[in-house]
Amino acid sequence: MERFVLIADDDPALSRLVQTLVESEGFIAATVKDGKEAYAALRSGADFVAAIVDIQMPYIDGHDLVKFMRSDERFANIPVLIMTGARDPRTTAKALSSGAVAFLPKPFTNAQLKTALKTLTSASGGGNKR
Repeated sequence: MERFVLIADDDPALSRLVQTLVESEGFIAATVKDGKEAYAALRSGADFVAAIVDIQMPYIDGHDLVKFMRSDERFANIPVLIMTGARDPRTTAKALSSGAVAFLPKPFTNAQLKTALKTLTSASGGGNKR
């Protein structure tokens, strides 16, 4: 069974870094550059076990994307990790209140991201490697 992780971030270098780590853990990374593409990827029918979403993206920001996911029964159970460079504590609170299960401030280490990914995928039942 293929296990997909949605990665939504408009920073190409960061997206590549997250994609590399996600794939090294045995998942298939579906990388998009904005909220509109993330919405389309979700609707593609892929079996997403987790989503890693930046807050500040063009078209649809991370908060609104997570709210959309929580309002649609097809995506409501996909655990979401929110990433951001914002340092305002209200940003963290808003991310979690929108329905994200975890928050990762930028910059982060590979180890921090790997731990967060394991937490996300174990929450969705997708944590066992192939």
